[in-house]
Amino acid sequence: MDTDRRKLVGQRIKRVEDRRLLTGRGNFVADYYPAGLLHVAFLRAQDAHARIVRIDKTAAAAMAGVIAVVTGADMAAMAKPMRALSTMPSYKMTSMPALAIDKVRYVGEAVAGVVAESRYVAEDALEKTEAEYEAIDPVADVEAAAEPGAPLVHDDVATNVLVVREFQRGEVDESFAAAALIVRDRFRFHRHSAVTMEPRGYLAEYNPGADFLTLRSSTQCPGLVRSALAELLGMGEHQIRVIAQDVGGGFGSKSAVYPEEVAVAALARMLGRPLRWLSDRREDLLATTQAWDEIIDAELAFAADGTMIALKADILADVGAYSIYPWTAVVEPVQTASFMPGPYRLGNYRARARAVATNKAPTGAYRGVGRPISAFVMESLVDRAARRLGVDPSELRLRNYVGPDEFPYKVATGIVWDRAGFAECMHKAREMIGYDEARAEQVRAREQGRWFGIGFASFCELTAIGSATPAARGMPVPAGTEAATVRVDPSGAVTAIFGVHSHGQGLETSLAQIIADELDVPMKDVRIVFGDTAQGPYGTGTYASRAATLGGGAAILAAGEVREKARRIAAHLLETDAADNVAQDGEVWVRGAPERRVSLKQIAQAAYAGTKRLPKGMEPGLEATRFYDPYYGTATSATHATVIEIDRDTCAVKILRYAVAEDCGRVINPLIVDGQVQGGVAQGLGAALFEEVVYDANGQLLSGSLMDYILPSAAEIPRVEAFHLDAESPTMVGGFRGVGESGTIGAPAAIANAIADALAPLGVEPNELPLTPGRIFALTNSSRQT
Repeated sequence: MDTDRRKLVGQRIKRVEDRRLLTGRGNFVADYYPAGLLHVAFLRAQDAHARIVRIDKTAAAAMAGVIAVVTGADMAAMAKPMRALSTMPSYKMTSMPALAIDKVRYVGEAVAGVVAESRYVAEDALEKTEAEYEAIDPVADVEAAAEPGAPLVHDDVATNVLVVREFQRGEVDESFAAAALIVRDRFRFHRHSAVTMEPRGYLAEYNPGADFLTLRSSTQCPGLVRSALAELLGMGEHQIRVIAQDVGGGFGSKSAVYPEEVAVAALARMLGRPLRWLSDRREDLLATTQAWDEIIDAELAFAADGTMIALKADILADVGAYSIYPWTAVVEPVQTASFMPGPYRLGNYRARARAVATNKAPTGAYRGVGRPISAFVMESLVDRAARRLGVDPSELRLRNYVGPDEFPYKVATGIVWDRAGFAECMHKAREMIGYDEARAEQVRAREQGRWFGIGFASFCELTAIGSATPAARGMPVPAGTEAATVRVDPSGAVTAIFGVHSHGQGLETSLAQIIADELDVPMKDVRIVFGDTAQGPYGTGTYASRAATLGGGAAILAAGEVREKARRIAAHLLETDAADNVAQDGEVWVRGAPERRVSLKQIAQAAYAGTKRLPKGMEPGLEATRFYDPYYGTATSATHATVIEIDRDTCAVKILRYAVAEDCGRVINPLIVDGQVQGGVAQGLGAALFEEVVYDANGQLLSGSLMDYILPSAAEIPRVEAFHLDAESPTMVGGFRGVGESGTIGAPAAIANAIADALAPLGVEPNELPLTPGRIFALTNSSRQT
């Protein structure tokens, strides 16, 4: 209970949750079988754009074991459509029903649901459910969709451009006119899927007597889902419980509210029996939100000495058929524009971001949200400039970073970097890959005709966001704050309950380390509870690298309040002044008289025994709930460095070395942080070299299985060396910064720059991701022919 002692935070402690998960004792949605469980399967559209003429459910409803068959019209009587709101002036709202009503807008959109005694029967009944459509010209190309007169995805919106957001600061045109060098290109970042280990799943139970709904959901945001269901089903939040126990990955894709989630809850309420839907992998690839589908035209201007003087960007984002609830279509393209200036001192900036609806699955949050694209564009331009100026690419970055004496620094888009170690990260990354020797090795490789390259990527991101961002967007549900309840029971054990949620990040361990330190108790005596809106205080959930930062901040505040109360109770029991006592290892004793001591268990027993054993006027009990809102959040920065070689025959890329040097604040558990970096780089490598959701011109998904959507395997993922500055954030309680997304943000840009460096003798500068062997072959073959 001594705040000056830090025994656990900063240590490489093995994750306490892994024993449960690795021995098959996790509790996922698929593991729960309540009595009377029903199953639902969804009939999904095979056309990207079509009017629904009729749905004949007669034959399906007559099948043995079928309980109900519902269409969009039936569902409309039970649940409102999702309408993601935003206060941005140009924003156009779309209406997303739980089941399509008048027309379908992407392949895979659910148009009917069959409820049956088993999933097998439900699937069989789908084949007897007849759906007739009238085809409408689909719009699958984002540039065509943005043109006036394009077929409309939403007739009532009258345009496919759902939002336009512009940024302007400084004298952009004048700076470009005076520039000694301008580098420009059109960049393309293709669509991705999260492909979580556990696809989405929902199980709803409704108690008619209590008018109470319980939803078990594979969600990252149980508090957000409860608020959404209350709005969409016309219920009070006190009538809804959302449980998300173990969740097999999310990466942002499970932070939205989905039509199937609403449908399952509404159907359970209608039938009065438990009801479950589990997505299979095909449905997951069809209908789970996708990400990173943008075309960006960008220009970067430099003075003769290599100083950046101005940046322009035009961002066109394919957001699919709907604006996701509650984050809206704004989330990806606007963040791309917001973070484009990165870690650089750059006062002149103009950008336009447009979110355009097409007949594809909706896009949403995915690990990094806009920043992998902005880093890819900005860092590619920096490397182009370095080649033209004849300057080492790392040195050009060092010239242009925001300096340590300039913090807090307001970026041209209004974001504030509280403090970041930009130069320190670059110097460390160079050291980690043995930069000078790598350059010498590159000279030898080129003499031998080998394609050998070195790539860097630097970025800065806003993590641990509080209420400012969602409030600015005017979202339809509360979001931003988080809370913790810390309770010491009469046995002296500690239970801490949170609104944030873990889906693989090791939060049970990290948060237990924080609380054990704050209360000075053994970590084994701390139990972490989250993922249950009926147990914990109100919270939104886990997204934007905020779980450990906001959860940890709330834990420190709540545990601090409990600690101070325990000190006062101990002083009363020992008949001393609190200042004369020493607290350590779960005990309090009198300074100079260690034989006079009380344990936390004795303190807690006194706390619950009533006012007679407590200081005068003190309320019984030993627990506290505190809310935490960092409002803007804090900056996390990093530099990625990689060394690669391209096989000239196969055009396959082999990563020889990979290093990440980052400033992620005070590190709670280096073992977990290293794991976050490794996993993030693996996903970023997939974005750089392998993963791509492919649609044809008619909006048909061509990558609808893991035979076609290619993920990196263990054989392709390199050893990632990570270094953490461990510099405390000056604005966050606990000094923590978020780290969950940084690996994914830097990897695509670093790998793309390394490929460009390897192919520089051919005059090739890649501008499209992923850089598959086919794309590299096309680039190099074209170069060799010209």
